[in-house]
Amino acid sequence: MSTAPALSVHAPTGLLVGVRQVLSPHRDPRPPGTRVDLVVLHGISLPPGEYGGPWIQQLFTGNLPTTRHPYFAQIADLRVSAHLLIRRDGEIVQFVPFGQRAWHAGVSAWKGREACNDYSIGIELEGADTDPYTTAQYARAAEAITALCTAYQDLSPARVVGHSDVAPGRKSDPGEAFDWGALRARLAPS
Repeated sequence: MSTAPALSVHAPTGLLVGVRQVLSPHRDPRPPGTRVDLVVLHGISLPPGEYGGPWIQQLFTGNLPTTRHPYFAQIADLRVSAHLLIRRDGEIVQFVPFGQRAWHAGVSAWKGREACNDYSIGIELEGADTDPYTTAQYARAAEAITALCTAYQDLSPARVVGHSDVAPGRKSDPGEAFDWGALRARLAPS
């Protein structure tokens, strides 16, 4: 039985090799000299609690149609993105090259260091705080994080946190249903 090749980061472009690329305009340069040393995991579903469809991609590219769902009118003007989205079936879509800043964490701090977008990689998992994430999502998240840790020497599995960790009180994702143990077990050296 053959297996798919391990994911890797193409250093010159900051793109994850072998995944779909849909570049978002919601990005900008990282501050000069910034080293990537944190991964922030998020949960997202659009509309809330619903999965599938083009809505997350349309939000991240600034094309969310306000007439398709009442909730969309509330968020259509948001300028947000993430480096990666991992869908329920494990598909990975990249929106922002890793060398650039994605707009995912908002007002945030990790261990006293503010502005997490400057030095982190944002990974959105299609899900909601109280819905279990899928086995495929844990597997693909672990693959992506492993590739990132290989590409960026300041990253390690110990530097993977939730949005709730960098914006406590403001954000709760990836939520209580996210199984940190399942992810950590996949990231443990074999």
